[in-house]
Amino acid sequence: MNVKYWLPRSFTIWKEGYDLAKLSSDIVAGSTVAIIALPLAMAFAIASGVSPEKGLFTAIVAGFLISLLGGSRYQIGGPTGAFVVVLYAVILKHGYDGLVIATFLAGIMLFLMGVFKLGNIIKFIPYPVTVGFTTGIALIIFSSQIKDFLGLPVAKMPAEFTDQWLLYSKEILHVNYYALAIGLISIILLIKLRHKFPRIPAPMIVIVLSSIVVWMFHLPVETIGSKFGSLPSTLPTPTLPPLSFEKIRAVFPDAITIAILGAIESLLSCVVADGMTGDRHHSNKELMAQGFANIGSVLFGGIAATGAIARTATNIKSGAYSPLSGMIHALMLLVFMFLFSKLIILIPLAALAAILVVVAWNMSEFHHFKAIALKSERNDVVVLLMTFFLTVFIDLNTGVQTGIMLAGLLFIKRMIDVTGIIDTKETVVMPFDEADEPVDVDDAHAISKKIVPSGVEVYEINGPFFFGVADRLKNVLGELEEAPRVFILRMRHVPMVDATGLHALEEFFDLCKSNGTILVLSGVNERIRLKMQRLGFEQKVGKENIADHIDTALIRANQLLDKE
Repeated sequence: MNVKYWLPRSFTIWKEGYDLAKLSSDIVAGSTVAIIALPLAMAFAIASGVSPEKGLFTAIVAGFLISLLGGSRYQIGGPTGAFVVVLYAVILKHGYDGLVIATFLAGIMLFLMGVFKLGNIIKFIPYPVTVGFTTGIALIIFSSQIKDFLGLPVAKMPAEFTDQWLLYSKEILHVNYYALAIGLISIILLIKLRHKFPRIPAPMIVIVLSSIVVWMFHLPVETIGSKFGSLPSTLPTPTLPPLSFEKIRAVFPDAITIAILGAIESLLSCVVADGMTGDRHHSNKELMAQGFANIGSVLFGGIAATGAIARTATNIKSGAYSPLSGMIHALMLLVFMFLFSKLIILIPLAALAAILVVVAWNMSEFHHFKAIALKSERNDVVVLLMTFFLTVFIDLNTGVQTGIMLAGLLFIKRMIDVTGIIDTKETVVMPFDEADEPVDVDDAHAISKKIVPSGVEVYEINGPFFFGVADRLKNVLGELEEAPRVFILRMRHVPMVDATGLHALEEFFDLCKSNGTILVLSGVNERIRLKMQRLGFEQKVGKENIADHIDTALIRANQLLDKE
């Protein structure tokens, strides 16, 4: 057994050297993230149907364990918007005890996924499915916050989207205009502060100002204290509700959903962090840490947790150096809870609702949704819309399962259309030097028969470039000892590219650009080029950098080298 393979990132980072300057960077980053995480943790907990302190327990316990045991250098864990829809539905059906058991089981599943090295399988979920259910979740979060945003006197909200809006239509005459004013001003402040002062934690500014206004003028709006009472100042004693086979069987489908969604969100957050820093996470270590974190969270009275993309990005922008920043973020939240629990209860729910409305818009990725819906191929549009509508109007389980199944069926049909009855293999050949070139005597355009100038690398994709192989492209530059000045990607044997493949090409272009490498595409067929034009990729990479033949691409490479 290779012990080094399983060591958490926090255990191995010290070998790079750690000093007081790096500790100071981690303390500043961790404290900054904690300030942002405080209102978000409570808002996500309330939106999930539990009391606000359970969100704080989750951010403290799960946040600490994810940073301590995870496979990412910068990951920040805690409650997230992605879980709101699932957790609220579980609590309505099975109560909080049912949620604890479901999350406990999901933690075991996540841990086993890491042990059996299933981290890479999560990457095979098609991009339209991910965008579809993410946008659906965002819409449901927005819908669930209308009650507090308008200050409606509703004791218990239904979980179904249509039932919520039927209820709103009946209660619309009972709007609390003080709550509405607080909500609207909070949204304006959140947007303005984010654009003009991006380094200032806007959510914290909003809840402080709104709490002061409500307290000073005794405004008749609902607050955390008026709805939930006092907050504890310490963590509770670890407990677990009684387990029974009947209860486990009842919540098992929800446990699977929590595990899959937690895995997707955490690894997606790691990928975002890698893209911002050039670091590389270890997906299997990360899944194991997510498993431990979810088990620990519910033992201490919390809810399900995963990697938080926005807080992870803030951690990086604040100068974090190591996973210690994530642990400091969790400890700072514990300090805040101990010192300020009597002040936290003054926060108006309308302000927290405004924060979640902005979070819902940010996580909706509407520009990605719009791009696929209006400009992508029909099959991708069908998968996107089916996943989205089923997530919103039925439930997340049905949306994701149907989306993946439909994507698989449509892909099989697409492969039949493209390949006929010929059995082809999708391979990425790398690199194309004389030692590794699969020489074909009949191939007059093999790269081994061309003169490739120094500073130029040539790779080739053979076969359809779809969601199953798109992830391989991300690792190409990492295989090279030195980033080339020009990277030629041959696509003469690529009959089709789906939305995920084109998204991977865009990410690869950005990666090349950040490394000072110019990307040149060769042998792009007319159908793929038209798709690149529709989605704006041709303009991004440059028309002059898309060649119809390898000879043209090599001429272009020489021109670029001459310019340098």
